[in-house]
Amino acid sequence: MTKVTVIPSTKNQHTQLPLNSHTLRRVAAYARVSTLTDEQYTSYEAQVSYYKKFIQERNDWTYIDVYADEGLSGTSTKKRTQFTQMITDALEGKIDLIITKSISRFARNTLDTISFVRKLKDKGIEVYFEKENLWTLDPKSELILTIMASIAQEESRSISQNVTWGKRVSFQQGKVSFAYKNFLGYKKVDDKLVIDEDQAVIVRLIYQMFLVEGKTASGIANYLKAQQIKTPAGKTNWTKNTVISILTNEKYKGDALLQKTYTENYLEHKIVKNDGQIPKYYVENNHPAIVDRDTWDQVQIEMKRREKIGAHYSSTDIFASKLICGDCGGFYGKKKWHSNSKYSRFVYQCNRKFEKGKETCHTPNLMEDDIKLKFIEAYNLTIKDKQQILDDTNEVIKVLTDTVQLDHEIESLNNELNVLAELMNRLIIENSKVLMNNNEYENRYTELTTRYEQTKKNLENCIGTRKYKNDHAIKMNLFRDSISKFESKLSQWNGQLWMLLVEDATIYNNKPMHFKINHRISIGYDM
Repeated sequence: MTKVTVIPSTKNQHTQLPLNSHTLRRVAAYARVSTLTDEQYTSYEAQVSYYKKFIQERNDWTYIDVYADEGLSGTSTKKRTQFTQMITDALEGKIDLIITKSISRFARNTLDTISFVRKLKDKGIEVYFEKENLWTLDPKSELILTIMASIAQEESRSISQNVTWGKRVSFQQGKVSFAYKNFLGYKKVDDKLVIDEDQAVIVRLIYQMFLVEGKTASGIANYLKAQQIKTPAGKTNWTKNTVISILTNEKYKGDALLQKTYTENYLEHKIVKNDGQIPKYYVENNHPAIVDRDTWDQVQIEMKRREKIGAHYSSTDIFASKLICGDCGGFYGKKKWHSNSKYSRFVYQCNRKFEKGKETCHTPNLMEDDIKLKFIEAYNLTIKDKQQILDDTNEVIKVLTDTVQLDHEIESLNNELNVLAELMNRLIIENSKVLMNNNEYENRYTELTTRYEQTKKNLENCIGTRKYKNDHAIKMNLFRDSISKFESKLSQWNGQLWMLLVEDATIYNNKPMHFKINHRISIGYDM
């Protein structure tokens, strides 16, 4: 007859400690508050104090530490440094028990909660959720924990949706939130946004250096750094990107583009650029402008011009990257002649003129005064009949801004894309339910996808045409406003007009010099 003898267990299967052991458990606590407001900071301090006292009052526990993160969301553990350190210490055998207020304080992400609890449990480390009265070494705990963690995650999703909805309603109503503390040029006085004139001087200087002096963003950053001028963050370490952000931010002309970014995943709090995935809202004249609209728009145009030129753009002076050789299409550059003699002087000549040691271009060299004189003549001839030019420009602007037909076509193509997508979806569903002839299915599917791609291409072309017309209209508006603003005849050199009006100037050999003015006029002069 088989005999079975029971050998009683002597250790706890989870903690690996002897049964009825009086070994002190090493205990730590985790606390977290969601924001950095004064009220929540008090809550944070209270939690730390509470858990320290709570642990030290137990005779069977040894106090290790209170790990606490401030001002962080619980939906992701990636940026919670204290939480991460606590888990590391526990897995290294420094902690036996972790106490936390609730599952939502520990993590609102179900996957994170279960994953970390399991890792700790495998090492015999217990977590106690005070609010739920849940001990994770209890065999029944995992099912309860999964349900409660899912509820906490759903609560986080709901809160995130409500916050997002609230923000979008505010956007639709044109309500602008302004981080003025880290925004150069503005401050709040009596709850109103006003221009900080001390800082606005710096903003206007940046725009002037870029547009009138032809400086690059890097060059401007280096100048500001050398002058020990403070950045929007109150530091002196200016960077190219900081300058570009100031030059491209529509808030400096008094407007505000809302919802430039959005949270793609509420669990990871991943913020991505809004490239059309969700609506944007543009609010005009929301607050006082530091730079006028014409200047701001001209800066954007100048940026695009420099992007096209790329690495060949030079900011050594205001003529750089605007003088073009009529023989080879290359840029003119500033050269110093007779540098070691009393005849030393600067001239402008084609950068490729003497490639490989021999003269390849026969376009003439120019002195700075030659260029200035020719521009003055070109300008004066251009606006000889100023009113006629303004009237013609207004007519061109009217044509460019009339996009009603294009808008109708874009709407129609969008509707067609939606219909084709639905037809493809129905075809796929039909094929899954009823086995269709393979050739018939392939032919129908190919026909629909071909139509879809062609319609999509037509839509992209229409959108591109509308953008081109809008961009060109902006340039024409700037041309008109510049002509209106300045005198009808120049008697002396004006560098600002040169930067605002001249797209480029082409120099020929034994042919007139041609100025291309704002994509509109080309005028020639004999050299």
